[in-house]
Amino acid sequence: MTETVRPPSIPPYGGEAVDTDAAYAVCQAITREGAKNFYYAFLTLPKEKRKAIYAAYAFCRVADDIADDEDATADRVAGLSELRETLLGSYEGKARGAVLSALSDAAQRYSIPEKYFDDVIKGVEMDLRKHRYATFEELREYCYYVASAVGLICIEIFEYTDRKAIEYAIDLGIAMQLTNIMRDVAEDAANGRIYLPKEDMDRFGYSEEELLAGVNNENFRALMAFQAARAREYYERGRKLYPLLDRRSRACPRTLESVYSRLLDRMEAEDFPVFEKRVSISKATKISLMVRLWLRSVAPIPW
Repeated sequence: MTETVRPPSIPPYGGEAVDTDAAYAVCQAITREGAKNFYYAFLTLPKEKRKAIYAAYAFCRVADDIADDEDATADRVAGLSELRETLLGSYEGKARGAVLSALSDAAQRYSIPEKYFDDVIKGVEMDLRKHRYATFEELREYCYYVASAVGLICIEIFEYTDRKAIEYAIDLGIAMQLTNIMRDVAEDAANGRIYLPKEDMDRFGYSEEELLAGVNNENFRALMAFQAARAREYYERGRKLYPLLDRRSRACPRTLESVYSRLLDRMEAEDFPVFEKRVSISKATKISLMVRLWLRSVAPIPW
């Protein structure tokens, strides 16, 4: 389950089409460098599925990097528009650059709809134009585009036996994104973004001014406990996904869900100290989860 990754000299995005093996090597290097929680889960997959996941992750990384660039918003919007055109070209047999060359191969191999990748672009575009959410329904739509769409890409690679898997993958993506939002409250606020729905903040008597000032009071902790309960409902529904997946693929989403649900548990157990520190799960814990769940995926025992 170990891998040797050599940093590639091929540009990840733009330029001409790239040899498939070289393209996948670029995507693997991008994933190992940036994936953190995800990389350990990806290692549980069989080789060909793992390569496809690297390509999908690298595409999402490219989209995020364009959106996070220091250029003016109009330039970033133009960059994402160009990425969308490049994505379309890759589905028409005209892939450009390492990431899209690998993605083209993976999408064809696993019949991944172009719409899912386009939805990922829509998600990062939302961050360029929307910095507040009035209701949970608005936030849920955002979570779909930035997280659930990624899950829908993944389950095509994992392979599933029932189309209910689509619904459960959407729920699992929402649960994980809600966890991210809770963990990153301070960082997002520093960047001018508040994802906690205003209707929820009003319900618990916690103001935007308090959030921007990093006030961790009883009202804030009640607000966060409410968000945690909501996330757990989505985790519970999302866990119905696993039996519908190819057995050798189950450890990957199960590892991710275990890491994120433990992150949620830790935040709650520590009274949501998200203004004081970045709550995290140790590398040792992630590796332990990965190994245990991978062993279950290859052993003839019930899940």
